[in-house]
Amino acid sequence: MEELRWQALWLDPSNPGGWAMVCCRGAFLSDSNGLLFPREWLKRQDLPLQSEQGLGHFAGDEVYLLIVDQPLELPGCSWQGMRQLMLMQPIDSATFQMLGYAGQIATWAEQHRFCGSCGRPMQRVAGENGMRCEPCEVTHYPRLSPSMIVLVTRGEEILLARSSRFPNGMFSTLAGFVEPGESVERCVVREVREEVGVEISDLQYITSQGWPFPHSLMLGFHARYAGGEIVPQAGEIEDARWFRLDQLPQLPPRRTISRYLIDLYLARQTGSAEPVLPD
Repeated sequence: MEELRWQALWLDPSNPGGWAMVCCRGAFLSDSNGLLFPREWLKRQDLPLQSEQGLGHFAGDEVYLLIVDQPLELPGCSWQGMRQLMLMQPIDSATFQMLGYAGQIATWAEQHRFCGSCGRPMQRVAGENGMRCEPCEVTHYPRLSPSMIVLVTRGEEILLARSSRFPNGMFSTLAGFVEPGESVERCVVREVREEVGVEISDLQYITSQGWPFPHSLMLGFHARYAGGEIVPQAGEIEDARWFRLDQLPQLPPRRTISRYLIDLYLARQTGSAEPVLPD
């Protein structure tokens, strides 16, 4: 399936066509056909519409995002959280990317309905993803928060941890947000030390991926173990362990950057074909 071509679509009241996704506080409406609904059909429903955003084109068709105040009930439809959809449901890479983009646009639109300085309603800027307050002469664009994610290795072992937010039994690589005034490299060292009490060395940047929880840009690294015993951070890390490459636990889906970092290391250790992370 063709991937989403990002573009700030201008909303034409005379044109109700195309497809639309419906979002309410981080959950998306779905049915047996997926997450896309005929936009014209949705317009005929009694939607508690908060705002509408033009996402772009998907498989050649225009796609919009309808953000509602309440999770309305529609026949044959249900609401599913974005984390459940992205980590637990078997969706293809193109839908995974579209959902991640829609989630970040929804967060931006919901958090910028009113100006943070004067409290007046913000107005959508034509032709771009911008919300503007004319009295304050300020425009807010979708936020990107840099964060790091790192695979720590020790020869034939990798360090994986789990949060209480993860599906049962799933372990993943370590991650955390970059603090103001901090380099990403320093963030990696600090987060690993804070989350599991381990020191690292030989830090190497690998790749990046947008991640909508809530608006992250994940910068992926590989690092080697340098010392220390695992001490999980209370309230943050539920469990953390060294796993042999031939005895790995349940891992995140292959379309995620965390799984890519793991699979890439496995491929390089075994001399097999390296994986590809969808961009």
